[in-house]
Amino acid sequence: MNNSLLERKIDKRPDRVLLKGRILFLTEDPELIKRQLAGEDLPWDTKNPASNPKLRDDISTDEITPAHYCFYFDETLGEIPYLGLKCGGGTPIGRGDVKRGGFVAAVSGKRRGKGSSREQSPYAEMCAGIKLVIAENIERIYKQNCQNLGVLTSTDFSLIDQIRTGQEIALSEFTKGEDEITRQVIEYGGLFPFNVARMQGKVFLPAIGSGSGTKSQSPHPLDKLGTGSVAQNATSVGQPRPMTIAEKIFARHMINEKGEAGVASVKPGDSGFAKADLRFSHEYVTPMAAIFFEHYVGKDAKVNDPASIIFFRDHLTFLDEVISEEKKKLGLLDLATQLKLKQQEFAAKQGIKLHGELKDRKGSEGICHSIVLESYALPGQLNIGSDSHTPHVGAIGCVAFGIGTTDVFNGWITKDVRVKVPESVRIVIRGRKHENVTAKDFILKILSLDYVRSGKALAKVMEYAGEAIEELSVDERATMTNMAAEIGGFTGIVAPDKKAVDFLVQRRGMDRKKAESMIEGLYSDPGAQYAHVIELDAAEITPMVATPGDPGNGKYIRELNTPVPVEIAYGGTCTAGKNEDMDMYAAVLADALKRGKRVADSCKFYIQFGSQETRDYCVRKGYLEIFQKAGAHVIEPSCGACINAGPGVSTRPDQVVISAQNRNFPGRSGPGQMYLASPYTVAASAVAGYIVEYEPSEKKELVTA
Repeated sequence: MNNSLLERKIDKRPDRVLLKGRILFLTEDPELIKRQLAGEDLPWDTKNPASNPKLRDDISTDEITPAHYCFYFDETLGEIPYLGLKCGGGTPIGRGDVKRGGFVAAVSGKRRGKGSSREQSPYAEMCAGIKLVIAENIERIYKQNCQNLGVLTSTDFSLIDQIRTGQEIALSEFTKGEDEITRQVIEYGGLFPFNVARMQGKVFLPAIGSGSGTKSQSPHPLDKLGTGSVAQNATSVGQPRPMTIAEKIFARHMINEKGEAGVASVKPGDSGFAKADLRFSHEYVTPMAAIFFEHYVGKDAKVNDPASIIFFRDHLTFLDEVISEEKKKLGLLDLATQLKLKQQEFAAKQGIKLHGELKDRKGSEGICHSIVLESYALPGQLNIGSDSHTPHVGAIGCVAFGIGTTDVFNGWITKDVRVKVPESVRIVIRGRKHENVTAKDFILKILSLDYVRSGKALAKVMEYAGEAIEELSVDERATMTNMAAEIGGFTGIVAPDKKAVDFLVQRRGMDRKKAESMIEGLYSDPGAQYAHVIELDAAEITPMVATPGDPGNGKYIRELNTPVPVEIAYGGTCTAGKNEDMDMYAAVLADALKRGKRVADSCKFYIQFGSQETRDYCVRKGYLEIFQKAGAHVIEPSCGACINAGPGVSTRPDQVVISAQNRNFPGRSGPGQMYLASPYTVAASAVAGYIVEYEPSEKKELVTA
């Protein structure tokens, strides 16, 4: 531990807050926003909300800070909040508008901050002067990032009147309903000052499971944390209550009163710190976290246990091929290069493993989620990563979740992460699926449900079960757990079984008995409690798409009223660049070639590997030749088009794209109209030139015979 932190003076915030400034209402009407930016204060009736203009719902972090502007990792971000905010078909907020407007609070509707875990979003708001965010409900990672930075959040619209009349607001208004640790994080003004106070033994840490506790008796509880893997080293503990699989894993990892990992049991609402087996970040986040670390901890300070930290250069490898001349003139390509260099420098200085760019050709070693599943994650672990799709590895029975920049750099100090044990939602898909239906169709169906769209699933564990889930491979299960992020869930998980063991044996070369021992006890107990249970019949689900604007806009392809021509088809990313995804692209294209067809002249089809391991798999299977003969463009691993940083992005607002990626928020992958679909559907649509279900030729022959 850095001794200077033990001597640093840390004070709490005053117990009353005076927010002096204007309020920005993010409405659906762009003209109302423009009037506010021009100096008009919008009237707002907190007593009769139905009489107010409609607020924008579902504001994503892509809209708060568009991807290209996240190349900044300093206070320059204060010039760009809401640059991508879509209202009435336009983007009414320009660079510097919010900062010039003197706004102290921003107000919106449902599901504020959905999508990416990028902490650049609340940091940009904070640097522009926003000290309070008010919304009907707020996504978990975004809210936690706000709290970590010291930005206040609330769902209480009556605060609008208090701000406008110049009243001081009790700090307790922002801490009520929060767990004990979150309350103190808010009171100390952020996660870092709280953690310093924690190291100094000044904070109140509740005993896990009791809802109360006493101040830690040890001034240096973090010194007791070892460097081994909890998942492998945790001793057997008593289990006084039935637990879900996620709760069991949390119980293994929660720090107890002795400063060690492991408690008898946990229940939803228990708050504390959980020891992380693995911590990773990519080049969008590492540089900002490194600057925070060097600024707050020290230039020469060392991270805690570098062997359990991994860095990835996976997001921006192909950026130079698609970035516009306008953005180049703004220096954004140069800034992106600085992200890469800062990450390399910090990795070398700290002795941290970096999965970087290829030496012999353009591309990366692989996307972080792909490589973590292929090479690192183990059943029963607790993993944290700088990306909302970190739940990917829940496919083999891990609790894995995305965190923001402040959590990342604090984790480098403490090797643990703040956790409030979430409730679980059990999603049971029974029966047998249709041959042309995939995990992506399942998740698009789940995303379309009212329970999810209304925000009731926010911050909960998505536990997938049922015969149809059990039949899925680990690669396909990863699609389900990965897209728990789009649900707004805390994480996604599937209880590990023989298929998980086979994956570890075949893909890792692990000893079978060792793999089998890892999954022992990793299942939900009979009697475990769930916030909600969703039951679906696989036989009732046919191939789906999510129409442009949101992954929750799911509908069956056969419900599309007219054919939808597509100009771009994209298969790749962490969600759809895995081995089995490649099997699907290859099956569709091989089938087309047999029938004398290939990718339609009106469409460009891009296939991008998630990792070099998947590329090697395609070489062994002979898929590269099939892709080439069918007219698909093959791309080396990178996040690419999904993050608006590689081939496959749209360039015109009227351009229609069908993609196997995970998100289609406005502007995320270019200005076009993006439909989300399964690998089967994407490949079949590329061949047809319009959105269509895939039907294997054998099935067609049976039908016509």
